[in-house]
Amino acid sequence: MINASLKQLAAALAEKRISAVELATLFLDRIERLNPALNAFITIDREKTLAQARAVDVSGKLGAGDTAQRSLLAGIPLAHKDIFCTEGWRTTCGSKMLANFVSPYDAHVVEKLAAAGMVTLGKLNMDEFAMGSSNETSYFGAVKNPWDRARVPGGSSGGSAAAIAARLAPAVTGTDTGGSIRQPAALCGLTGLKPTYGVVSRYGMIAFASSLDQAGPMAKSAEDCALLLTAMAGFDSRDSTSLERPAEDYSRELEKPLSGLKIGLPKEFFGEGMEPDVRAAVDAALAEYRKLGATTVEVSLPNSALSVPAYYVIAPAEASSNLSRFDGVRYGYRAPEYSDLADMYSKTRAQGFGAEVKRRILIGSYVLSHGYYDAYYLQAQKIRRLIAADFSAAFGECDVIMGPTAPSVAFAFGAKSADPVQMYLSDIYTISTNLAGLPGMSLPCGFGQGGLPVGLQIIGRWFDEARMLNAAHQYQRVTDWHTRLPEGVQ
Repeated sequence: MINASLKQLAAALAEKRISAVELATLFLDRIERLNPALNAFITIDREKTLAQARAVDVSGKLGAGDTAQRSLLAGIPLAHKDIFCTEGWRTTCGSKMLANFVSPYDAHVVEKLAAAGMVTLGKLNMDEFAMGSSNETSYFGAVKNPWDRARVPGGSSGGSAAAIAARLAPAVTGTDTGGSIRQPAALCGLTGLKPTYGVVSRYGMIAFASSLDQAGPMAKSAEDCALLLTAMAGFDSRDSTSLERPAEDYSRELEKPLSGLKIGLPKEFFGEGMEPDVRAAVDAALAEYRKLGATTVEVSLPNSALSVPAYYVIAPAEASSNLSRFDGVRYGYRAPEYSDLADMYSKTRAQGFGAEVKRRILIGSYVLSHGYYDAYYLQAQKIRRLIAADFSAAFGECDVIMGPTAPSVAFAFGAKSADPVQMYLSDIYTISTNLAGLPGMSLPCGFGQGGLPVGLQIIGRWFDEARMLNAAHQYQRVTDWHTRLPEGVQ
């Protein structure tokens, strides 16, 4: 059951070969056995999980009293990145600041998946407030990569990626601000998808950088991600950036042949900086696509080199504003000793935030300050527009864009933590997609140095998730990289 697809799990549940309670218990037992060595989960509540599973078993539908037909996803367990508010569950954002915060409401993503009958296994570890590329900034300790526990799982959705790789859950949620779904998916050997900005509501998703954050699914395969995205997506009036569009079945094009598909290969993604083992795996994947009937053409994204500096102006600026609410007054951590209100603010934020979060708040406050807004923030927004224009021009020559997800396989703990710039460059191939608001995904395409996974990135046109998923699914039909398991997790 741990290697079954979501469709296979759905069939087993519908045919009564297994109950929702039995399936949830299977994964809860795996979490109990394997999580202590991986640290993927922050919060588990067996009683809550089994109560949800029993409700699905009793109703046989979406939930008690629901008159709709049983959802395909009903009774299937999943886990949420701990950035999503989840009613009655601790929601920490990987931070001391929210270490004891229990959410009084559900995020829109949580609501949608619960309405589909999915059963919550728990909340997943992450870089503090989603700021990081290695899951080393979490207040609750680093997540270990199941492929090599001396190496990082990527971030910020590192707990989500490790949970899928170790088969602690069949499906998880993640968020992607600059690559935080795709990069950990690549480093842990699974499939992760960031939708077009605005397709999935950000309501109840604790904000890092509001114009960049986007929720998305992570699972073993593109087919699983398509089913999850279909359930997650949808307009939400509580989110001013949520797009009012017709509902889509993102699995509708999965079986479409790839003959005639034009794949764009940005010359900027295949130059200096990519490790040889990553290049070899990506080249082999592209050769497979050519066998499937696709053609490749070189394209250019001339401003992509500016994506990292532009991102690290825009994201910290928005973070400094979003995180101003954590002041010790309304909720969250409060310093135990202080002399007056200003002292309480100062000590609460100094003690409650970790080093990386404080670094980004300081950068953000600086670039938004009087005299620097035009020089930094406004310029970064102009570059953002140029990056989006580059993609528009490239898509005039191709249907999808492909390249590496990350420049290297998973790196060792501590290898980049002393050098923030080197850490930031881990997302060099993913950040431009967020700046442009495009959909992107990563899927496993082989192994590199040390037998560690390599990810292939696919970028689609705006709202073209179905075609992107089709390209990924057809590749996964003829390869087995997405089915491989790390040693010791069987």
